[in-house]
Amino acid sequence: MSATRTRGILDAVGNTPCVELRHVIPDRCARVFIKLEGLNPTGSYKDRMAKSVIEEAERRGDLKPGMTVVEATGGSTGSFAFICSIKGYEFLVVSSDAFAEEKLKTMSAFGATVDIVHSPSGKITPELIPSMRQRAKELSQGESFYYADQFSNPDVPVGYEELGRELLEQIPEGIDGFCGAVGGAGMVMGVAKILKQNLPNCKIAVLEPASAPVLTKGYGGLHSVEGIGIGFLPPLLKKELYDDALAIEESEGRAMARRLAKEEGILAGTSTGLNVVAAIQLAKQFGPGKTVATVACDTGLKYVRGDLYTEP
Repeated sequence: MSATRTRGILDAVGNTPCVELRHVIPDRCARVFIKLEGLNPTGSYKDRMAKSVIEEAERRGDLKPGMTVVEATGGSTGSFAFICSIKGYEFLVVSSDAFAEEKLKTMSAFGATVDIVHSPSGKITPELIPSMRQRAKELSQGESFYYADQFSNPDVPVGYEELGRELLEQIPEGIDGFCGAVGGAGMVMGVAKILKQNLPNCKIAVLEPASAPVLTKGYGGLHSVEGIGIGFLPPLLKKELYDDALAIEESEGRAMARRLAKEEGILAGTSTGLNVVAAIQLAKQFGPGKTVATVACDTGLKYVRGDLYTEP
């Protein structure tokens, strides 16, 4: 297969490979496919969302040359720093020391100004993301700022709809189930919209850490899975677009992330581990002859300085 040449780095967002998991899937299960979103330019599926949010704002005239983009993020949305660097916007990001140092330094490398909200516990608490969002709102006052607000912005799912269309093309035999861990919920909602339109019987499951069960039990809690479990119901989450909510133990997700690296050659983070644990649950329910899809959210290179890959 010939390599693809693009006009510029923004054209390299999306069109990621989709591979079948061969070794971590038990016998007598449905087939499980995973989209390798860590092969986007910044190593995260959030490149899709950031590109959509910025370009839709430009199209409406909400974002103009010379303005500063402001966002609150754990760092996976360093994708905004990447997009802003290419398009010439200043980017002011509110983040926290609860997130991987690699992510914070990556945003700085793209030219972002990083404002840190301290987490006393070093973990993601129910209060952390809301406090980061409040800080971002305060910093974005004035006509020269554009607050991206990924947790409420309807342009976010639009950026992920192409991921759904890619899955339909890459798995032409059909998709019986799809699952994804929820942060702002944009990825799962964007994909679910496309899958439900084309495959009405496709089962969609949204996932969260079991220690922070907002979706399944109505309350938050402490966890260390970056990018998900934000401590409140995501405004973008639409009940009509998913069929089930599953709480997955963080320890199971971390163990699966290590298995994916050692057995499948896929280096990804804990949220991807949760995705695969849930995909296997669905694959067991469906059985042979069916197909389940999920995503590898980002590259595990963002977590190698932590303890994810050194735990027993």
